[in-house]
Amino acid sequence: MVNVFRYHEISESSHRILNPLSFDKVLLLGDICRIAKGTRLLDLACGKGEMLCIFARDLGASGVGIDIHAPHLADARARATELGVERAVTFIEGDAGDPPELGGGFDIVSCIGATWIGGGLSGTLELMRQRVVPGGWLLVGEVYWAEPPPPHVKQKYATGQGFADLAGTLDRFEAADLELVEMVLASPEDWDRYAASQWLNVSNWLAANPDDAEAPEILEERNTSRRDYLADERRCLGWGVFVLRAQG
Repeated sequence: MVNVFRYHEISESSHRILNPLSFDKVLLLGDICRIAKGTRLLDLACGKGEMLCIFARDLGASGVGIDIHAPHLADARARATELGVERAVTFIEGDAGDPPELGGGFDIVSCIGATWIGGGLSGTLELMRQRVVPGGWLLVGEVYWAEPPPPHVKQKYATGQGFADLAGTLDRFEAADLELVEMVLASPEDWDRYAASQWLNVSNWLAANPDDAEAPEILEERNTSRRDYLADERRCLGWGVFVLRAQG
């Protein structure tokens, strides 16, 4: 089986945001959280760093992104330079589930679409709240069940804590003593743009690399994920960024 990071490196090669989240919705999150000059952010599993770079350029924020995948960090640093915010944002290669000491609390701590770093939503929320200032914001991107999934789909996503429906996701926030104050959910169009553009990226890569040793496995993974999405996941999987604050 092809390495999951390698597959996503190819399938998301044209993506700046590695989740079903539009640029307009990224900016909406900035507005919800009142991000402004002086706001400090920590983004766990930051991917290509687009959110941090946009918040730095458009809103005057600064921040740190941590990710385990070096090629994504290279893209993040290049993007920061392109946007002229390389002094405002720093990208560190490392385990977002066990980040290094970064000094002081952050006004916002985010983990967008990577709650596997803490073994699931609940564990990741605990990681996040350890690094946010009192009264600060947590932004967590998470899958939820938009409708009850068939057993084989539920089993596919049963690793770690697994997913819940929206009410069950709220239960997990409340069990962590966190207040859900806002949310920005992906639309079906957001999902389609995220998923379908990956099929084209893989097709383009295969056309350019027909003799690559990984080509058969990349093709098989694309075909399987495409069918799974169209057959079941498009109607069952929801996704959103949930805006949280600590109680008390």
